[in-house]
Amino acid sequence: MQELLNKIICGDCIETLSKIDQPFADLIFSDPPFNIGYKYDKYHDKVERNNYIAWTKDWMTACKKVLKPTGSFYIAIGDDYAANVKVIADELGFVMRNWIIWHYTFGQQTKDKFARSHTHIFYFVNNPKNFIFNDFAVRVPSDRQMIYADKRANPAGKIPDDVWEDSRVCGTFKERTGWHPCQMPEQLLMRIVAASSNAGDCVLDPFVGSGTAAVAARKLRRSYVGIEISADYVKKAKQRLEQLDARASIEKEHKLNIVEISELKRLIPDIGYPPKQVLSNNDLLELFTSQFAIRMNNQKQYVSSEIATALKGITD
Repeated sequence: MQELLNKIICGDCIETLSKIDQPFADLIFSDPPFNIGYKYDKYHDKVERNNYIAWTKDWMTACKKVLKPTGSFYIAIGDDYAANVKVIADELGFVMRNWIIWHYTFGQQTKDKFARSHTHIFYFVNNPKNFIFNDFAVRVPSDRQMIYADKRANPAGKIPDDVWEDSRVCGTFKERTGWHPCQMPEQLLMRIVAASSNAGDCVLDPFVGSGTAAVAARKLRRSYVGIEISADYVKKAKQRLEQLDARASIEKEHKLNIVEISELKRLIPDIGYPPKQVLSNNDLLELFTSQFAIRMNNQKQYVSSEIATALKGITD
């Protein structure tokens, strides 16, 4: 399996995974075509319903085969086939831990029904008694801490709800690559990778597309395997990954490593306060620093001045 690690493979995910004879993935994130007519490079996203459901079962079966017994499996899917994905997962023996709703701004406008502004994200595991879930990696300060200064509040914060507020990656966003129609936001993938895998684990994305899952894995020091049917998308996703080599200068500038910088950026939207407000309020800065240490699993001590410097650097 070592020959597959940290590579993006050009090919069909069902064919590629069928050739592998042992489980290797600690975490699988899948964002397949939704069968709603998007214009992809090498895939027709509007096939007959029964064919799409049969194909969905085929690729989910292929993923089941390569997922470790302790592995987790996240699937992003739209309204039209969410129920089918759940039924197929039950048939394959997956256990659902959450049915997450990703609610986003800039929804898809409609003329004769309510505008669609969400995607379903299923969170499955192979074994409900033996799986990875790093609660420290996703905890956020509670209202008891942030608003009421209630001493009864858990100092470690709370685990977020199963409705996630994250904007889609729109055309004007700096993160936007501009060459893929359905780019996933890095912050969303970072949350999944941080929560359901450990450093050194392998993250598989069978529909790698713009490469966001691989980017999140690399930033958090996981290995990745990506599969993509479009040679052009493979080439551009690889280029996107190569750009992460600029991390050396980031580490030198902020005196935090690439993982710490990535987690700092992820905590900013999670905490719900803009950096300028955090920097202007000492109590808020102390709470932010404490929550950041928890995010890093208290591996070392951080001082608020150090975090303030890093916040200024990444938001200037």
